[in-house]
Amino acid sequence: MNDITPFRIDVPQADLDDLKDRLSRTRWPRQLPGGGWRRGVPVGYLRELAAYWADGFDWRAQEAKLNAFAQFTTEIDGQSVHFLHVRSPEPGALPLIMTHSWPSSIAEYLAVIGPLTDPRAHGLDPATAFHVVAPSLPGFGFSPFPEPADERPWNIARVARTWAELMGRLGYRRYGAHGNDAGALVTPQLAVLDSEHVVGSHITAGLGVPTGDPAELDGATEEERAGLERLAELFAGGSGYGPYLANRPQTLAFGFTDSPVAQLAYLVERFKEFDGWPEGEVAEPIERDLVLTNATLYWLTGTGGSSSWTYYEGAAGMPIDQTDVPTGVSHGGSPLMRRIAERGNTITHWAGEHSPSHMVAMAAPGSLIGSIRTFFGGLAVNA
Repeated sequence: MNDITPFRIDVPQADLDDLKDRLSRTRWPRQLPGGGWRRGVPVGYLRELAAYWADGFDWRAQEAKLNAFAQFTTEIDGQSVHFLHVRSPEPGALPLIMTHSWPSSIAEYLAVIGPLTDPRAHGLDPATAFHVVAPSLPGFGFSPFPEPADERPWNIARVARTWAELMGRLGYRRYGAHGNDAGALVTPQLAVLDSEHVVGSHITAGLGVPTGDPAELDGATEEERAGLERLAELFAGGSGYGPYLANRPQTLAFGFTDSPVAQLAYLVERFKEFDGWPEGEVAEPIERDLVLTNATLYWLTGTGGSSSWTYYEGAAGMPIDQTDVPTGVSHGGSPLMRRIAERGNTITHWAGEHSPSHMVAMAAPGSLIGSIRTFFGGLAVNA
């Protein structure tokens, strides 16, 4: 089952009509007392966003953007894997597998694929270019779980094995890897599993989180300690979605699959929560068309429930430490976090700047492109 089949997104118009009809028939709740986002997604906010989804958002335009990139499917370990495969025109370009986050999709990388694969066309030095492979994680988007579902867990290690097989199947002997969020868990696992072929592991944040060892805080400034306290508050607080997903994801899946507004509310709350957006009228860091492209992909493919396997398979957490290959980090945080990360990783690049969003490729693509190019450009590798 090594066949690689060309794929093109072509959503039936009937599915889009059904989405619009369901949006028009939404039963809206009353706003609970408490105001703002403290009780969940505000009704007024979501009504406005859903109205635009129904009457302003152009799925066909977003579909065309995705279809501008070559796409394929292949079966690995009983799972159909959908992926973008965009080859660079530059000789000697390095293959790079990019793993998206949760709750996101391949749409996360729409703005970065062009500059990475064809830097010359985007005013960048063509000496650092990539052949980009961007798969949809199993259970996400156009990589839906089969029915009946495979009873074996889709944990991070299994995804890493699948990615190694995919890159080998594409004929890539040496390649780099990048990931964010769930993708940042897969990427270092892939580096360990396939260190013979992976030349470097680049992730967005996730390393350098204190483990509780007092020695980790030696030499920390007051500002650094305050930053870690804020990080701990973010991990400890929030809506409590993680434990629920780890135990009862099927229950939420009914709402995700039957109500587009339920799916949308859940996604935008995760983005809001991950980003730590303050209360009040604050410009959101991700364009609403991109937010809705992501939501539409989840809705059309019915993968809102299955995408949560990163929680119910116990995969959610922090990236593993590894020294098998060099590590690069974008938006990694303070020098203290780098010092902690260096205890278990060979860090050769650390970009510590703040990102306006957890979904960096969506909110600040230029900074991610720069970090990837700097890290891999500094490695002595042969494609």
